[in-house]
Amino acid sequence: MKFFVDSADLEQIAYLNDIGLVDGVTTNPSIIAKSGRDFIEVIKEICAMVEGPVSAEVTATDADEMIKEGRILRAVADNVCVKLPLTMDGLKACKVLSSEGTKTNVTLCFSANQALLAAKAGASFISPFIGRLDDQGLDGMELIEEIRTIYDNYGFETEILAASIRNVGHIKDCALVGADVITSPPDVIAKLSQHVLTDKGLAAFLKDWEKTGQSIL
Repeated sequence: MKFFVDSADLEQIAYLNDIGLVDGVTTNPSIIAKSGRDFIEVIKEICAMVEGPVSAEVTATDADEMIKEGRILRAVADNVCVKLPLTMDGLKACKVLSSEGTKTNVTLCFSANQALLAAKAGASFISPFIGRLDDQGLDGMELIEEIRTIYDNYGFETEILAASIRNVGHIKDCALVGADVITSPPDVIAKLSQHVLTDKGLAAFLKDWEKTGQSIL
């Protein structure tokens, strides 16, 4: 499973990238707005840092305007992936941009029917929002399973990019049901390494080593 970082924080992205935990990055206007920096410049810097796809979202709602914005965004770097909303206009823009060879990420997916449409439109990625479904008392993981079954049934190449990740349990469950990609805040990815028994074991090892009075250095 690929790990995408859902962030525009260059320092956090670089930290995880150096460990080999960044296969791509997802952003949106809200995330970049928090940085107070120029949208295009932030995208350009992230693209230069990571090798994988970097999702940059359009802000238009009309198909023709989305296509125009998408073409501007894809010119920023070769690894830009244009992020589009799951509306009929967004699907139209997806079809056009995908046919031109641009990677596309169709976002704000909340049903298997929507995911089916995105695959038909040629999306590179579909982004089901599992955390937001959980917030409504629904089962976000069930949606991932449904999309996986549909895509496998018909051989769609669109990758399932599980979004709205809230905790490490979401990441584990996505891996179990076969999501191709997860996109997560940096702190949730870092928490995957944490376990109370690891901490206790390390503390015991260090205590025993200290008693020896030795040093490897």
